Amino acid sequence: MAGEQTAGRGRRGRFWASPRGNFYATHVMHPTESPEVVALRSFVAALALRDACVTLTGMPDAFSLKWPNDVLLNGGKLAGILLESLGQGGRVQHLAIGIGVNLIAAPDPSLVEPGAVRPVSLLGETGLRIAPAAFLDTLAPAYARREASFTRYGFAPTREAWLAHAARLGQPIRARTGQDLREGIFETVDPSGALVLKTVQGRQAIPAAEVFFQGGSDASGD
Repeated sequence: MAGEQTAGRGRRGRFWASPRGNFYATHVMHPTESPEVVALRSFVAALALRDACVTLTGMPDAFSLKWPNDVLLNGGKLAGILLESLGQGGRVQHLAIGIGVNLIAAPDPSLVEPGAVRPVSLLGETGLRIAPAAFLDTLAPAYARREASFTRYGFAPTREAWLAHAARLGQPIRARTGQDLREGIFETVDPSGALVLKTVQGRQAIPAAEVFFQGGSDASGD
């Protein structure tokens, strides 16, 4: 766990604002599954993060999950997850799960990509000041429980639990992959972890994308 990051990164190498007092940690694993299964641990981490936040605040209805890797609080981005792996021969030998949570401070909205979900902090939204060490004490057992379920039962229970807290499920969203922007109804997440959109062209499964919500400040990047 780090007290502060001076060169934090989000997805696609983007700068991650990392002031002291927020939570920054990396969990390193040596998985044995295929790369496709290993990648599903972003859902495991998201659920564990939500579990920890609910335990600390007692506000289950305030927290939701945005595909593929964000935790939202009152509709704003509270936390992000970044998975990075190293391996050879088609196997993942090392997996690093990076987690950042805005415990006391959120990035300046002017620094966020246009159309992105507004950044929020736990302190700003709930009035609760949680120390990073205390957050870790709650997150660690939450992750252990979710990881044990994933390891024993596979992705199905994790997927079901994630969908139960999915932001904008059944509503219009946009998914951007490179220069391609697709719009449709967020129908589900399939057994491979792909986003499934119901579009005018039909049902489409999207394995990787940036998701944007309809409606101004609720739009989202990562």
